Amino acid sequence: MTFFHSKYIGHTLRRRGASGDTSRIAAAVAGARVDLNPHQVDAALFALRSPLSRGVLLADEVGLGKTIEAGLVIAQRWAEGRRRILIIVPSNLRRQWHQELAEKFFLPAEIVEARSFQMASKSGITRPFEPDDAVVICSYQFARNKAEDIARTPWDLVVIDEAHRLRNVWKPGNVLATALKDALAGRPKILLTATPMQNSLLELFGLVSLIDDHVFGNLGSFRERFMGPRAALSELQARLNSVCHRTLRRQVKAYVPYTRRHALVEQFSLGVEERQLYDAVASYLSRDELHALPAQQRALTTMVLRKLLASSSFAIAGALETMSKRLLAGLTGVPSEDLETFDETLDEWGEEATADAVSDRNAAANEAAELQEMAKFAASIRQNAKGEALLSALKVAFEKANDLGSAHKALIFTESRRTQDYLTALLRGSPWGDEIVLFNGSNTDPDSRKIYQEWLERHRGTDRVTGSRAADMRQALVDRFRERGKIMIATEAGAEGINLQFCALVVNYDLPWNPQRIEQRIGRCHRYGQKHDVVVVNFLNRDNAADQRVHQLLAEKFSLFEGVFGASDEVLGAIGSGVDFERRVADIYQRCRHPADITAAFDALQAELAQEIDGEISKTRIKILEHFDDEVRERLKATDADTHAVLDRFERDLMRLTAIELGEDASWRSVDRFSLLRKPKWAPVIPLGAYQGPRTFGDGHIYRPSHPLAQAAVQRACSRDLAPSELTFNLSGHPGKISALERYMGRSGWTTVEMLSVEAGGEGQDWVLHAAVTDDGQVMPSDAAERLWTVDAVQGNTVKIPASAMALLTQEVARAERSGLDAAQSRHAALLAEEERKLDNWADDLKIGLERDIREIDRLVADARRLATASLTLEQKLEAQKAVRALEQQRNQKRKRLFEAQDEIDIRRGDLIAAMEARLTAKVSKRQLFMCRWRIA
Repeated sequence: MTFFHSKYIGHTLRRRGASGDTSRIAAAVAGARVDLNPHQVDAALFALRSPLSRGVLLADEVGLGKTIEAGLVIAQRWAEGRRRILIIVPSNLRRQWHQELAEKFFLPAEIVEARSFQMASKSGITRPFEPDDAVVICSYQFARNKAEDIARTPWDLVVIDEAHRLRNVWKPGNVLATALKDALAGRPKILLTATPMQNSLLELFGLVSLIDDHVFGNLGSFRERFMGPRAALSELQARLNSVCHRTLRRQVKAYVPYTRRHALVEQFSLGVEERQLYDAVASYLSRDELHALPAQQRALTTMVLRKLLASSSFAIAGALETMSKRLLAGLTGVPSEDLETFDETLDEWGEEATADAVSDRNAAANEAAELQEMAKFAASIRQNAKGEALLSALKVAFEKANDLGSAHKALIFTESRRTQDYLTALLRGSPWGDEIVLFNGSNTDPDSRKIYQEWLERHRGTDRVTGSRAADMRQALVDRFRERGKIMIATEAGAEGINLQFCALVVNYDLPWNPQRIEQRIGRCHRYGQKHDVVVVNFLNRDNAADQRVHQLLAEKFSLFEGVFGASDEVLGAIGSGVDFERRVADIYQRCRHPADITAAFDALQAELAQEIDGEISKTRIKILEHFDDEVRERLKATDADTHAVLDRFERDLMRLTAIELGEDASWRSVDRFSLLRKPKWAPVIPLGAYQGPRTFGDGHIYRPSHPLAQAAVQRACSRDLAPSELTFNLSGHPGKISALERYMGRSGWTTVEMLSVEAGGEGQDWVLHAAVTDDGQVMPSDAAERLWTVDAVQGNTVKIPASAMALLTQEVARAERSGLDAAQSRHAALLAEEERKLDNWADDLKIGLERDIREIDRLVADARRLATASLTLEQKLEAQKAVRALEQQRNQKRKRLFEAQDEIDIRRGDLIAAMEARLTAKVSKRQLFMCRWRIA
């Protein structure tokens, strides 16, 4: 291999393909540490297919990896230098996104929240949303609160996860959605949701309007065209095809294997003392006036205390003790340390932490004493019925796991840190107590610190160590659980950002009321890569009617615990963020005292959910959003083959170039593994040792296109000046047959390699142009000239190219250049035609809306005339005629306004098209990479 090969490969690695072409995202795909499935590549290509696009809606069904799809687009934009990227997510998904970007795409990210924002502002940073070289992640509520700051930032890309939360943006009272739409107007967006439409077609209108206001007209014209008795649903689907991409689970079975969920229920009854404690706390919480709870957060803090009460006597004892002390100090509220997810729950509920001043000190003191007594009583209870039930449940669950062939590992979830400590002590004496791993928000316990230190020592000097204690601690605990652990006891922190496919038993010791939190928990194990059916264990208090109905709803109506993939899209969409359902359940617990009241309240909630989940709108959803399975499968089959071909070539070429540039500074164990023996003079400061490709497992440094060594090697190869030299290609020693070159065995000639670049629409496309001729003036086909660079060669002396050969090469390069420019022009014409169709439809929609208003006045005129005719008295007739004339005058004004508005719409359409044409004005450049004399031995 020669430096000519290296320079050629370097430019092919940097070559930019057409938007929507697999080669466009080759570097992003090659640099990602994920098992790519064709539907994910297909979705990413859809998002990148047009430089004129204002964004897309990626609406694959639950569990198909929309995060990976968005990650590919983010990685591509990052590689292009477009690094002002914002990700808006529910607060409980912030860390998960942060970790996915770091582990799978090697992208730096920064979570921006109230505390970090204030610290940045105080330190003099005027734009906290624009960190140096980091993707910004924030929650919905924080984005709404900082809408002005977000609007000032010229984002290159905005990704909105769980975007169905914004689908009612068309409603005037939707403050959050309206604020985000206004703040992000004009910014390119990717909206992620498995449920783009749940109860009304207007939800689709709302989501699409967040992306592009020119796909549909206004709200009135949308109702007129797509929601009336003659609704044009086929036209609606055609419009959506340009902005919405959806793949179903049944369409990807060939690529994504699924396992099932099996539910086990362990029932228990509270002991006498536990029942007394429950009744005392429940009675306390039901009082009209409580000094310990802030009035503005009464519902939320009451829910928190009920969850701690249901968790364990240890959890509620600590909370009551703390509340008593706070109340004596004149403070109100449940401190966040009693429930690890308290701050996130505050955020989800759309509330801010508040603390009321205690108005009646004497009453507060009495209440504090009462809380202290309840806390002492709770602390005196050392045995919990649910804890004893856990021991028997684990025995049954592990027997079930045996039948299913899965490992003896269990992931136990609790919502309380104190309950976590209780369960740890309880399980130490069990048959599974020798290897328990704890997972929570801080992991400061001695065992976790020891595991962390051992992990650091084991992986010192490798890319496994990120330098972030939080990230490395999480990975150390997961690795210990995988390799040696039998039980992992996790708080809600374990429901985010960790993948535990090696475990197939999930125990909900405390069951959240938010179905999406439950789905998130089970999804740690029941996800892509799980080889066994997953067992899900829940606990049920026999004596609590409300607990039983909550479990019934979650199991039967939401289908969370059994089936192939848990909760359906329809269910998750119907409940929105899950917070509304959580609020409703909390209200029932607080409001209903007697079994009959509880039954009636849950019956009403279930009936309401049934209407939302099982309505007629589901048939319309299928008709509009789902495409023929065979058509999708054929497309995915082609994408799969194309992706593997592009990826294999890209990765192979990167390693070939690296081998040429490193020379004797590295030794190679295989095509995708090498050891760096010495630091090259031209490379940045990087560690020596083993390196491996992103999809190669081991402890070596991850070698990817964005790695500093790879970037330095490619830059060195591309910038090298090469004088024309003689290259002898050894075809006989090449593995495999190259028919295109065999006819040139023993012959020689001249070749040139040039790069053609076309910039348009804010994006570029490159072509590597090949031209070669023989000594006797015969033109070599361009594909044969390209294949030369797959063959090893020996470099000889520099040469001078004769004028006759130069003329022929120039002629052939010009022909190849015209071919490339024609391809670019055809593509740009197609993109512009698509935009013109969209704007034509938009203009027609607005005109239809205006004409509808006139038809409505025509109807009112006809009604008024009938009323005038039917009037009995002269006075009534005169009044009716006056009303007719007023309506006719209004109609005439509307008609005049219609013509003016139609002219205005046509002018706006023309201006928009002119702007699109200007964006697609191409800037063409060409440069020679090198010329050489070739000889095929």
